[in-house]
Amino acid sequence: MSPALRLPLALRFALRSLRGGLSGFGVFLGCLALGVGAIVAVNSLSASLKDALAREGAAILGGDLSLELAQRAPNAAEEALVAAAAGPGAKISRIVQMRAMARAASGEAAMVEIKAVDAAWPLAGEAELEPPGELPSALAREGDAFAVVADPALPVRLGLKPGESFAIGEGRYKIAAALSREPDQLASGFGLGPRVLMSRAALEASGLLRPGALARFLTRVKLAPGASDADLDALAAQLREKAPDAGWEIRTRRNVSPQFERNLDRFTQFLTLIGLSSLIIGGVGVANAVRAHALKRRPTLATLKTLGASGGFVFAATLAEVMLVALIGVVAGAMLGAVLPALALALFGGLLPFPLAPALHPAAIGEGILYGLLTALAFSIAPLGRAHDTPAQAIFRDDVEPARARLHLKYLLLTLGAGALLVGAALALSADRRITLIYLAATLAVFALMRLVAFALTLAARHAPAARAPLTLRLALAGVRRPGALTGSIVLSLGLGLSLAVALALVDASIRADLGERRAQEAPSFFFLDVPDARGQEFADELRARAPGASVELAPMLRGRIVRLKGEPAEAVKPGEDAAWALQGDRGLTFAQEIPPGSTLVSGQWWPQDYAGPPLVSMEERVARGLRLAVGDEISVNVLGRTVSARIANLRKVDWRGMGINFVLVFSPNAVAGAPYNMLATLTLPRGESPAREAAEETALLRALAAGWPSVASVRVREALETAATLAGKLSAAVRGASSVAIAAAILVLAGAVLAQQSARVREGAILKTLGATRARLLAAALVEHALTGTAAALAGALCGTLIAFAATRLAMDVGFAFSLGLTLAAAFGALALAALVGLLGAARALSRKPAPLLREL
Repeated sequence: MSPALRLPLALRFALRSLRGGLSGFGVFLGCLALGVGAIVAVNSLSASLKDALAREGAAILGGDLSLELAQRAPNAAEEALVAAAAGPGAKISRIVQMRAMARAASGEAAMVEIKAVDAAWPLAGEAELEPPGELPSALAREGDAFAVVADPALPVRLGLKPGESFAIGEGRYKIAAALSREPDQLASGFGLGPRVLMSRAALEASGLLRPGALARFLTRVKLAPGASDADLDALAAQLREKAPDAGWEIRTRRNVSPQFERNLDRFTQFLTLIGLSSLIIGGVGVANAVRAHALKRRPTLATLKTLGASGGFVFAATLAEVMLVALIGVVAGAMLGAVLPALALALFGGLLPFPLAPALHPAAIGEGILYGLLTALAFSIAPLGRAHDTPAQAIFRDDVEPARARLHLKYLLLTLGAGALLVGAALALSADRRITLIYLAATLAVFALMRLVAFALTLAARHAPAARAPLTLRLALAGVRRPGALTGSIVLSLGLGLSLAVALALVDASIRADLGERRAQEAPSFFFLDVPDARGQEFADELRARAPGASVELAPMLRGRIVRLKGEPAEAVKPGEDAAWALQGDRGLTFAQEIPPGSTLVSGQWWPQDYAGPPLVSMEERVARGLRLAVGDEISVNVLGRTVSARIANLRKVDWRGMGINFVLVFSPNAVAGAPYNMLATLTLPRGESPAREAAEETALLRALAAGWPSVASVRVREALETAATLAGKLSAAVRGASSVAIAAAILVLAGAVLAQQSARVREGAILKTLGATRARLLAAALVEHALTGTAAALAGALCGTLIAFAATRLAMDVGFAFSLGLTLAAAFGALALAALVGLLGAARALSRKPAPLLREL
């Protein structure tokens, strides 16, 4: 038969074979559907979020174009430039955002996020109020107080009664309505307190808009109807060209939140890799199912070979049949994954800051199907290849003397090739190939280690001195080492699933422990923003007087945006993933005569105390490395509308874990001389034995400072860390949901392996019962056998998971590793119990058959 006719004929045999149904492929289909469904669901939800950002970009941004300045308002020339460039028919809105302390008459105080808007806001979308009403009337002045619209949490925090006023800075305010929905909430950034909407006049009345105040001035532009993306890009380019030193951070409706999209890509990639891990775990079940299917079809394969069919034809026909079944499984999983985001949006869509429209995403579905088919191919070639190399007569007598065919080199190379295709697809479709490569390398290393553990366990059972051992133990050891034993399947599936679960659980525990450790030991109790420069020492003295024994730090703080690196525009630089954030928007910076606490020089020299030469800057080493900068290179930063170019004098290693005052950029004092600024202060209270007493002392201090220093915003670090811990908990819940798919795949593989051995177990039980073995003894032997295998899998999986978590936390995340013995033991015992239970149930089912009918069939 020519090669041209071989494939179609093989395909016809495969289709004919499938007429008998999909009996025996249940676990095969389940493993593929689970993994593919998880991957498609994650990627479909991510695609829906990105589509919403693109579709609702103007509403989320608050306009077609956003221009942001830090610590200064645009001057008249800049406002005129924006108005002229936007053209006739355009609408412009100006907004100011800043943090401040709200104070009630009772003394209660809370940080709030102020958003002062004009009559044109919002240019896109709608602000929803409760009770419903028009925003301008809700922000009108009421007697001696200004009306505001506030987050419903604010009156609760301040203990306000209806109609009761409160103070911000030097102004008085009353809540006219609750803010139910803020259309440009995502573009406004992360908030540390409740939102308060007010008019620009209301903000002016507070007296907070002083030179150097940490305020953000935003200009939003809505172009005339019919303006295209090209018109928008031309407007942004024109503004950059005509006002190069303005220091604007320019965003358009097409890049509403670059940082959000980057974080979304990374999180999606991580969850996709977990889904791919579940596919690899399920691959063990695929291999078991294919092996069982090949054994089931032994008479057919033997007949084909006896009639002259080549081993290659038998392999091609059986592989075509398996891949057709795999196609059914991956399509079913893809359909499930495509529907899940719509269900999630129906249940939880109201929690998102912008509307999402469920849709089918062909790219996400195609990616899942590709991963599923490549996994099925990679794990099917080897068991089918052995059918090619087994002689027909060996297949016929396999019941009496099982054949031990070695895998032909050709099929080994095909298996490796399919695996390489799977790895290549993962790398090609990933947002960060380095992370993907590390993850896949770790997965393959764990896979290889589990195979080695299974081999070692089999070898140990084979050479164990069992002559004087109890009969139950001898039967268990024989079950571990016999041909076709479940040892490899149990160790691989449980070990891989357990290592993933332990690694994720320990990483989550380490992050939470790190946040708790910072809160309990290293972190300051408070950060204070906008401390007036002229009264900085007075403020520090008052802190020391009110909190004897506390540690106080004080540093000048400005905001600036990196605009050029080594003479090249920042927009043209391709930074490393760990430094890209430094080029997104404005960053805090300072100046200092001496090396800041918590910093260590790693290269270069610090400037002298009385340095008066060309501007110098000190830079954090990891950011500098990510931006490909070294000592001697020049960096330009726009500060308050003036571009400051400085030479990098040294690089510092910064201890960010301490959460003290530190900055990526520290300038020599002469570099920013004359620039208005305020001070940033921290207060670290002595740690006591009573957390409740500490909290009460912090609350009393907060109230006193809010009354005496109305322009100073106090950030309670305890609350900020609790917010971070809550966010970490929500993310870890999503990760646990994805990892549960891998655990489910491991359970499926284990159950499938036990079911695949039912016929052998039934024959073995019939013979042993005929020879006098009792049902109880055989059940005990099965329990011990699976307990031994489960113990090996549990120990190896727990060890691998611990090592992976250690490497991830210490090397990738830069957080302390917190080993949890209880968590690890619980996971290990759970895996052991699962293996023992599944094995016991399988043995009980096999031993329920009466031996007489079976013996007549032998």
